[in-house]
Amino acid sequence: MWEKIKQFLREVKVELTKVTWPSKKQTMGSTSVVLILVLFIALFLGLVDLGLSNLVKMILS
Repeated sequence: MWEKIKQFLREVKVELTKVTWPSKKQTMGSTSVVLILVLFIALFLGLVDLGLSNLVKMILS
């Protein structure tokens, strides 16, 4: 059992050397795009929620 675990960890190490990691610039760019999209979607959904809440209040009153 321990031999299988050791073999697995060796294979993981080999595979990780094959990975092409993004540069810091690419990571920062991707992160900023994700944050901007999340903020935009949150704002949009907040406005839709506010509008629907007001609509329901008008209908019920």
